[in-house]
Amino acid sequence: MNVKIQDIMTAQVMTATPHQTYAHVKSVLNRNQGSCLPVVGPNREPVGIITASDLLGQHPDNQPISKFMSTKVFTVPSTSDVSLAARIMRKHHIHHVIVTEKNEVVGLVSAYDLLQLVEDHRFVVKNPPDVSSKKKGGRRRQELMSEGTEE
Repeated sequence: MNVKIQDIMTAQVMTATPHQTYAHVKSVLNRNQGSCLPVVGPNREPVGIITASDLLGQHPDNQPISKFMSTKVFTVPSTSDVSLAARIMRKHHIHHVIVTEKNEVVGLVSAYDLLQLVEDHRFVVKNPPDVSSKKKGGRRRQELMSEGTEE
């Protein structure tokens, strides 16, 4: 698979700034049915990320998001292979990776985007397990693979 981040990313990404309030960011996410916003500095560089789960806590409406946003930001260049985003998400147990070009936010990739990619492409297992295999679970794995490749 040779799919690049730019092929699957959301390019029209809304952002927030650290001084914006809990109430404002919550209303933006609710209105747009979003699950996260990259938080940017003055030059659109990523300084954090605010997710729907960050908004679940009790916060005063006027509290700036800088008080509770995640400041550990994971980014990928738009020209990278999608496997890099998948590896980062799996390794760090996160659902979103910010896409950057020249240290500026240009997009967002979510776990949903990666799942959509897998769903849209029918992957064929090279050398699937033999149905007559005595290995534990071999037959069930073969049945599941067959179900996934039927048209």
